[in-house]
Amino acid sequence: MCGIYGSFDRAGRDLAAATLQAMGTALHHRGPDDQGLWSAPGVALGNRRLSVIDLAGGHQPFVSEDGRIALVQNGEIYNHVELRRELQREGVRFASDHSDTEVLLRLYEREGLAFLPRLNGMFAVAIADLRDAQAPRLHLVRDRIGVKPLYLHDDGTRLVFGSEIKALLPALPGPPRIDLAALQHYLACNFVPPPWTLFEGVRHLPPGCTLSVDARGTRLQRWWSLAEQQPAARSFSDWQEEFLSLLDDAVRLRLRADVAFGAFLSGGVDSSTVVALMARHAAEPVRSYCIGFEDPRFDESPYAREAAERLGSRHRELRVQPDLLDGWPQALWHCDQPHGDASFLPTLEVARLAAGEVKVVLTGDGGDELFAGYDKHAALFADPALEALDDEGFAHALIERGGLFGYEARAQLLQPWLRQRLRAVDSVRELALPWLRQVGHWDRVNQMLYLDMMLLLPGNNLVKPDRMGMAVSLEARTPFLDWRVMELAFRSPGTTKLVDGDKKHWFKRAVQPLIGERLALRRKQMFTVPIGEWFRGPRKAWLHELLFADDALGARLFERGFVRRLLDDHARGSANHTRELRALAALELWARAVRPELPL
Repeated sequence: MCGIYGSFDRAGRDLAAATLQAMGTALHHRGPDDQGLWSAPGVALGNRRLSVIDLAGGHQPFVSEDGRIALVQNGEIYNHVELRRELQREGVRFASDHSDTEVLLRLYEREGLAFLPRLNGMFAVAIADLRDAQAPRLHLVRDRIGVKPLYLHDDGTRLVFGSEIKALLPALPGPPRIDLAALQHYLACNFVPPPWTLFEGVRHLPPGCTLSVDARGTRLQRWWSLAEQQPAARSFSDWQEEFLSLLDDAVRLRLRADVAFGAFLSGGVDSSTVVALMARHAAEPVRSYCIGFEDPRFDESPYAREAAERLGSRHRELRVQPDLLDGWPQALWHCDQPHGDASFLPTLEVARLAAGEVKVVLTGDGGDELFAGYDKHAALFADPALEALDDEGFAHALIERGGLFGYEARAQLLQPWLRQRLRAVDSVRELALPWLRQVGHWDRVNQMLYLDMMLLLPGNNLVKPDRMGMAVSLEARTPFLDWRVMELAFRSPGTTKLVDGDKKHWFKRAVQPLIGERLALRRKQMFTVPIGEWFRGPRKAWLHELLFADDALGARLFERGFVRRLLDDHARGSANHTRELRALAALELWARAVRPELPL
């Protein structure tokens, strides 16, 4: 686990040393254990390292013996042991004892980018290849589903990249400016969907893609696609057997580390399953962590204790103060962008608790997106008319019903000048339809889940464990997002996942023998905080001051009368506008920290 950064200049110009230093400093929290920098005319690769595998020999960048290839990685390659043995049998020599990053270098030396499908891991990789002195090139690579982030800015001559947007800011030509199209998508989705970012000119490299840069230009290619899976009809016992076998192996691989590890344990079906499988392979009781709240509606700690007792984990629990909003600016700073999702705040608290004892945790992230675990999934398909919609109508339903501000609400929210600027930005056509058209051979449930996999996971739900973990130098690993598990999940028909409103139908029954009926079948409880009630009570004045300050970003973007009605109706209890107010507050807190300019 690390932070990476660097640059490639098509004209061969070097990036200033002070700029490179500032880029690395911005990522110190991602890698406090070590740092490294490699450069050649026009290209530089940097790394901040959190040492997890090969503590002594894993220094980055790794450079080929002839000095013409250099590589940095953020992440972990879980099957690096098997890949190294294979290369050693073929006569390849290694300088490190067991660094997974050196395995990437040796594979690239032999195979170019063709080695990528052999990797099982979470990774963002940068490779500088100078073997052709007349045509140097840079490759940027992102893992299959975007567990590890990678951002870039390309002005046509120079490209800069980094694990977080803050690492790019020292290299941008001027102060940051808001990308208005991304703002439209944020208001539609409650997060900024990739590849957009709220920073004009900054993009997120799409998951499962490579970006190759040389003097002639840039080429984006997809190296893995979940959409290629073909639905299969199998018995429940067949699905169950293969799923449990694959997930068990995914957990086993993710226990490879030279440091102490643990798990986030909420007592929900996903995290309980992960801890149960960890217990099979760990030599000692699994260390598990959760946080609790005074309000029982939001407190999962009793279930976590029950799961820990059943699974034999060494469990630690922290009861947090009921109001976590003082930590919101810090969480948003680590995220670089606003997120309307309040669960970032308790995630930061449980990460801080775990980081006091371990450097690595396994989490249950991904289970809901793979197997239809959210209330919104059941709510959408409670409407019998949904199945009869054409692709555009279905895409509209997914964005408008499952999103934040619908089309009509956005029309009332935006000031006239902004409505005019955004009249051609259609979140349904730009976000949903392109993905849905890739999976026309799937049923509607799996199509809905595919949209979550392509947008919600890399845009929000995977940002959460990565950024909140990295805020305290903690690595989060996600066994449900092992590529073999993901592919199996989307060979399984959606009609077996969501059955008459029963979410995760076959998944819960598959893991019931492992974790018990009570944990497997209990109703899902969202991991969040009662922020809507705080907005009616102790944080009402705070929210008003934030949204209606004279220098507020919203004063330049939004109709204040509409925002005031949202706040007043919510405060009176005549409506629940928690999600809308949360998103507007997150945007304002982000703007206070970044001070972005509006485009001309």
